[in-house]
Amino acid sequence: MRKLIRPTYPKEFSIGLLLLIFIFSTFLSHQIFDVPFLELSNSNVYPGMILVGIAVIIMVLIIWEEFLFPIKIKEVNSKIVFRNRRNKLKTQLFIYLFIPAIFGFIYYKYEINQIRFFLWAAVCIIAPVVEKIASGINNYNDFLKLTNDSIEFRNNKKAGSVKLKEVLHLSLVKDEQGVIKKIQLLMLNNEEVIIDLDEMELEVYYDSISNYITKHYEHMLNKTDVNS
Repeated sequence: MRKLIRPTYPKEFSIGLLLLIFIFSTFLSHQIFDVPFLELSNSNVYPGMILVGIAVIIMVLIIWEEFLFPIKIKEVNSKIVFRNRRNKLKTQLFIYLFIPAIFGFIYYKYEINQIRFFLWAAVCIIAPVVEKIASGINNYNDFLKLTNDSIEFRNNKKAGSVKLKEVLHLSLVKDEQGVIKKIQLLMLNNEEVIIDLDEMELEVYYDSISNYITKHYEHMLNKTDVNS
């Protein structure tokens, strides 16, 4: 199952977009409360509306995870690791719990329109869960580690560690557009090891992976493109 990769925007644009979503959702959330729109100023529902806006922002941050978890690559001592951050899911789960807590508080604190309340709550609570399932929740521990001595990887339940001195040839398997999809290793004992970057949700790292391999593994790299 492929992960949904969303573009990373400039920080100012992202913050402005989140602010607009917060204002818009806070304004529309008056539908939840059993108070006519013209009488909002005479009621005490504004804190509740703000809480709903916060719940919507939390939902957006979980779905649009690149805002809290931007893609970063760091090379240290000729070693580079490409990983879907394993602590990311735990952090998202923690902030996700604030959503049902907010709606539970509103349910007991305010007079509400039952139908509209449960519609808003359902969207905010269910949407992040559906997104995680659609994105492939099993891939959060996947990683590819490239060093001058070895290649280590984890792809769901498949994991391995390959010593470069045991590799005869290395090929970058590409599609018709020349985009790298897999790393194919032919070992000295004629065993073939294939690392599927698509399954590992490493689309955003393709260029960096290709550049690192070309630079550090040139002596074993098969110059002929292999089309998948």
